[in-house]
This record gives sequence, structure tokens and C-alpha cells, in this order.
Amino acid sequence: MSAKENLKKFFSLKKTERKKPQTPKEKVIEFFRQLFFAAIAAFFIITFIIQNTRIPTGSMEDTILVGDFVLVNKFIYGSSSPKYIPFTEVEIPHFRLPALREPHHTDIVVFEYPGDRDQLKATELGVNYVKRCIGTPGDTILIRDKVVFVNGKEFWRPPHIKYYRGMNGDFLKPKPLGYGDPRIFPKGMNWNEDNYGPLVVPKKGYTIPLNKDNVEQWRTTIDREYGERVVNVENNVVKIKGVPVTSYTFKKDYFFMMGDNRDDSLDSRFWGFVARDMVVGQAFITLFSWDRNIPFSELFKLLGSIRLDRVLKLLH
Repeated sequence: MSAKENLKKFFSLKKTERKKPQTPKEKVIEFFRQLFFAAIAAFFIITFIIQNTRIPTGSMEDTILVGDFVLVNKFIYGSSSPKYIPFTEVEIPHFRLPALREPHHTDIVVFEYPGDRDQLKATELGVNYVKRCIGTPGDTILIRDKVVFVNGKEFWRPPHIKYYRGMNGDFLKPKPLGYGDPRIFPKGMNWNEDNYGPLVVPKKGYTIPLNKDNVEQWRTTIDREYGERVVNVENNVVKIKGVPVTSYTFKKDYFFMMGDNRDDSLDSRFWGFVARDMVVGQAFITLFSWDRNIPFSELFKLLGSIRLDRVLKLLH
């Protein structure tokens, strides 16, 4: 047989078809086999490519509404494998895939909540927040009378930015410059959410002076980098893990996040920076939306609450 005939025969061969299950036992086994592979595929997609998240609060109104189901692009910033054993807070070794790009200004970012201002980590691990990226590593953030400035220039205003209005319909006046809100980040600063900063967003390799006068501004961020309480002050000397220091070099890149609902958003102004390794992905489209206050038992009322104008709505 010639080489040409052998080649033709090779390409004309058909793959042996899988024998179809005949008995009830074989059908059950085949069903669970297909279910297993479907679960593996779903796990891979949700972990590394795309996932859905429900919006429980109004901090991003009117860009994203309470009850919106938002799709999150996870691979754009580099997907991470699971950090915890499912349904537990037990950490496990994990890895991150290469990113297509870093988070940019104005991106709507999904990230792990780092914890309250003075917390080492969140009380409930793995809780995701959705905010807009205002500051990237190395930026200087300043807010004057509710207007955000980044590196000395007025920041882009989201098209659906929202502020509180008084009973007469007028916007509420900003809290005055010099009025200190005790909830504000970092601790001890005479700032509030309307008049804030200037504050530099740390970046990897950035070195700051560290002394008894400014240690409270950086204590939580440094402790979070180590994953334990390492900053102490003894006899007016700052120590990290018992070693006296006069400066600190950050080990990670950080981001400053804010909600578009500026007067009703607990964000980086209150709890601090978001480390790069806590970034999950970019929210890019609303899959659908309904009133989450309606119980599932009232199915017809729930279906009637679907906001058709938000189905497959791109976010920007």
C-alpha cells in the first residue's frame, strides 16, 4: 500500500464510540460521572475566569444598585486559586495567575474586605466588596469639599455619582475642613470623609520615615503586611518585631477604593488600603437585577420586581 493510501486510510478512521449505558446501574454511574465533570468545569470557571456576585449595599449607587447580580472578570487582574478550605477560614497554599493588566483609575473593582480600620484582618474572611478604584500605588489622594483630587488634579466624576440631599432637596453641606471624624483612616488624623488627606497610597518598594509621631498612621498597614501585630513603641522608639526602626519599606502595592454613593459608603476613607493580593477582579456587567427584600416564597411578586433596564447593562 502506498504512502498516499496509508495517509487516506489514517484520516478516514473513525473514533470508537463510547458504549451507551444500558442497565440502571450503568445509567446512574454515567449520570454521576457527567455531574462530576460539570462540577469540575464550573469550579474552574468560577475560580479563574468569571463569577457572579450579588450587591447587598448601596455604596455604589446609582452605578450599581442593591439587588444587582454582577459578573466579575477574574482573569484580567490575574486569578487566584482558593485561599481557604471551602466553608472554613482555614488558609491553604494558593497561587495567582499572571495578570493581563493592573487595576486602573475608575475601574470598578471587586476585592476581599481587608477588615475594619484597626483590625489585622476581617472578622469574616473571604467577604468581597465592590468599589471604584480612585488611587493606584504611589498616588496622592486629597478630598476637598467632597471633590476628589488625585496627584493634584480633579478626579473624573462617575456619571451616576450620588450625594445625600436634605429635606428641602438641596445637597448637604460638606463637613468642614479641620473637623476630625474619629472613624476615619488613618487613626489620629484630623480628617473627615468630605475633607480628607493628602494621603499617599503605598507601593512596593516605597520607603517612609517612621517615628512616634506618625506610627499610628501606618501601624495597621504594616501589621497587615506581616499578618501579625509587629509594630510597637517603647520609650518613644518605634520597633518592628522588637527591632528599632526609623523607616519602613512596603512589601506590597496598594489601592484606594471609594463608592460612587459618596455620602453613604464605608470605603478606604474609613478602613484603609486594599493590598494587590486582595484584588479579585473587575465588575463589568449587570446580569440582572431585582428587589432582594422580597422573599422567594412570593415568587410572582419577586419576578415582577426584575429591573429590565438593568439586564445585561455594562458598567462603567
